[in-house]
Amino acid sequence: MELIAYFWEREDAAAVAERLGGVVRRGRFHGEDDDEDHPWIVVLADPDRPTLDELLAEYDGWLEDDEPGEHGGGVPTAPLPTEPKRFKR
Repeated sequence: MELIAYFWEREDAAAVAERLGGVVRRGRFHGEDDDEDHPWIVVLADPDRPTLDELLAEYDGWLEDDEPGEHGGGVPTAPLPTEPKRFKR
């Protein structure tokens, strides 16, 4: 299982990558033009989850979650309405 962890500082991303054997890359947010606003990402292949959670808390990082609630970090989405909501009678 491959995880992607995000960090704002390159030094933080490098420290986590060194500790867990990951690869540091420059991440991009959609619609961002300024390179200084892009986070640093660490690509991790099958990391030790408790150690990763400690390092994320220590270095103010976060994970990319594809599935809501898969790793406990996502929030399930609310169901969509099935019909229009009426404001007037």
